[in-house]
Amino acid sequence: TKIESTQFSLCLFLSKVSVISGTLKEKLFPFCLHSSDAGSIVEDGELSTVCYRPEGLDRLVQQTKFSKKELQVLYRGFKNECPSGVVNEETFKSIYSQFFPQGDSSMYAHFLFEAFDTQNNGSVNFEDFVISLSIILRGSITDKLNWAFNLYDINKDGCITREEMTEIMHSIYDMMGKYTYPHMKDSAPKEHVDSFFQKMDKNNDGVVTMDEFLETCQKDGNIMQSMHMFDNVI
Repeated sequence: TKIESTQFSLCLFLSKVSVISGTLKEKLFPFCLHSSDAGSIVEDGELSTVCYRPEGLDRLVQQTKFSKKELQVLYRGFKNECPSGVVNEETFKSIYSQFFPQGDSSMYAHFLFEAFDTQNNGSVNFEDFVISLSIILRGSITDKLNWAFNLYDINKDGCITREEMTEIMHSIYDMMGKYTYPHMKDSAPKEHVDSFFQKMDKNNDGVVTMDEFLETCQKDGNIMQSMHMFDNVI
């Protein structure tokens, strides 16, 4: 069955989130599996024991949709797995690649890392991590779609070009590998890009704006349903 490009792209966005959540829970940040474990709760005084100290948890409670207790659990795992307090791109790529051994996930991981690296300083700290995670897991539909749009808008100029979506699609197919079943044709990335623009580019000007992206996604029942897949991850 041919997958509609919007559904395909947004499902891949959420598949990516699933991998993030799986990575956080099973590899990079296994603490998410033990959120009810009292031994995982850190005290505020422990925040000074790492090289990078995050902003106060009270402030992060205001900035995210996590409770202070949840942030303490998240921070304990972050500190255990990232003693320096930050994750650089190479580490991120290395971890991400473990979930796609059949393909090359490096380029997609690069795009994903840039979406998390909101300060554009080449690293993801605890604040970057929990703010994005809050959007992905507990943000409004609009917040989640904005985050996805920012991922696809590689040069961050406010619109998605055909070239940008082509890069994203090729990175996804590289990541999935050549041995998927059913086998995907070499022309599949281009076909999905064409379908994406046919449905999203309302005024046929060759780019997809945020408004066009939001309008199309919000009218697609499959995309709207997929937005709730991770509501209860943590």
